[in-house]
Amino acid sequence: MPAEGLQPRRAAYLVLEQVRAGRPFEAALDGAVKRLTEPDRRLAHELAAGVLRNQTVLDRRLAPLVPRGWESVAPELKEVLRLGAFQLTVLDRVPAHAAVDTSVALAKATGGPRAGGFVNAVLRRLERMPQPVGPALADRGGAHLGAAHLAEEASHPEWLVSRWLARFGSEETAALLRWNNTRPRLVLQAARASLDALERRWREAGIAVAPAPFGAGLVTDRSRPQALPGYDEGGFIVQDPAQALLARFADLPPGATLYDACAAPGGKAIALGRGVGCVVAGDVGRARVRRLAENLRRAGSGHEYAVVADARHPPVRACDAVLVDAPCLGTGTFARHPDARWRVSPDALARLEGRQAEVLDHAAGAVARGGLLLYSTCSIEPEENQYQVDAFLERHGEFRREPGDAFPVALTSPDGDLMILPQRHQMDGAFAARLRRTV
Repeated sequence: MPAEGLQPRRAAYLVLEQVRAGRPFEAALDGAVKRLTEPDRRLAHELAAGVLRNQTVLDRRLAPLVPRGWESVAPELKEVLRLGAFQLTVLDRVPAHAAVDTSVALAKATGGPRAGGFVNAVLRRLERMPQPVGPALADRGGAHLGAAHLAEEASHPEWLVSRWLARFGSEETAALLRWNNTRPRLVLQAARASLDALERRWREAGIAVAPAPFGAGLVTDRSRPQALPGYDEGGFIVQDPAQALLARFADLPPGATLYDACAAPGGKAIALGRGVGCVVAGDVGRARVRRLAENLRRAGSGHEYAVVADARHPPVRACDAVLVDAPCLGTGTFARHPDARWRVSPDALARLEGRQAEVLDHAAGAVARGGLLLYSTCSIEPEENQYQVDAFLERHGEFRREPGDAFPVALTSPDGDLMILPQRHQMDGAFAARLRRTV
């Protein structure tokens, strides 16, 4: 197999290896594809994300083909087999010989000739089997499937699917799972240039764009924002519509001073900074703050300032507004972060609830009288969202909910909070509440 055919598969394998070791998908992908051509970058991304989105089904197909059982296979060879199986059974455009040959080459590089022979034998058996892996939930409504079956078909944790079934019902849960297993398109938001100017410039360059849902940005089929006109000048940022809508929902007054307590990588600080007087953007890790500062320099308005700060110990006092974009399970972003579904657990949810409450309590002290505390997550779990806000208001009688005026009813909860659900709104899930300090 020519080297160019192996390179994107090797990159995808490296991404999967690093994800299993705990590195976030996007960081692993950025490092693995740096030296690849644009077509190979896209293929590596599709392969790695596809394996993560289909892992349970792939394992189910592969397991009967291993004489000593799936558990006997070394973790690194499992990843090689999953990559090969994904190409054989999902990617129609990949020839079978390319899927098998490149997988055998990866196996030999990982475990030697015997590993290569083992992978070759398993994938040849799979190639001869009928009924390839397919998007079962896209073909069936899912209403008749229980939590275990839905979880297996969609490669999601069963405990999470059970929760969603109880909350949303069968049809909406199936729609949510389908959304999570679809690769989202790139969405771009205006920064130093207007959206109209960016659209004109991109269309003149032959770049197809279309309005994002609710007019929150522009959608493109391109995959590398750095290659788009206007990137170097800070004309735009990459940001899902849900996060752009948060800036509208916040509705901060002109000239306000904002403390963004969990600011990295900086998208919300940039979006909110265009309409306020000053943004102090903090985060706890130095590496995260370096990335935050780079993004602010590239696309900020010039009055956003990055600082290293723990959200539990705000470095400011008496701000007009404080934003707590809290650490969360991220269940609203599984389409964008296909690895995240394999890291969530009930224990993690419980730990995060406690951390969110702690950060909120400390952030409250940094809000001036009459000021606004904004609480947001990229989760769709009520414990991290409305229940967290309800509990905070019980502890802090000096705050009250203040729904956003004239915000689309379709995007708000009965309490007036921002509530975006992927299966209903065709974007990342998100939550936000406006909490006014009255005394």
